[in-house]
Amino acid sequence: MEVRIGIKHAPRELSFETDLTKDDFERIIEEAVAKEAAIVKLHDSKSRSYLVATENILYVELSGDQARRVGFIA
Repeated sequence: MEVRIGIKHAPRELSFETDLTKDDFERIIEEAVAKEAAIVKLHDSKSRSYLVATENILYVELSGDQARRVGFIA
């Protein structure tokens, strides 16, 4: 699943792919916001970690779990 996170005062969004389901990823973000955590730690599908200040998250866009199409439509 592809994730895009808008961060306050950043010219570009944080974009990465994760092996988590949409529900699991939403739960991580919602828990961090509800607990007023200073930092949320996220992991991508290549074992990289991202530490994001929770108060600076503007939006989170999740692409879903669909398989990508390859090829041309006639």
